[in-house]
Amino acid sequence: MKFLTRIQALINSMRNEEEGATAVEYGLMVSLIAVVIIAGVTLLGANLLSLFNGIAGHIKAP
Repeated sequence: MKFLTRIQALINSMRNEEEGATAVEYGLMVSLIAVVIIAGVTLLGANLLSLFNGIAGHIKAP
């Protein structure tokens, strides 16, 4: 009986380690996505601002 209890404890500890690793992987993916979004907004922000200002100027001008 003690043997089965030890095997079950070992399986449970492996299962918990995998869940922790999965959480870390999801955290890394989310942070990478955030970095890509921030870089994209930074690079395209000035161009989009000038585009929207041009459109707004044309709308107000008539």
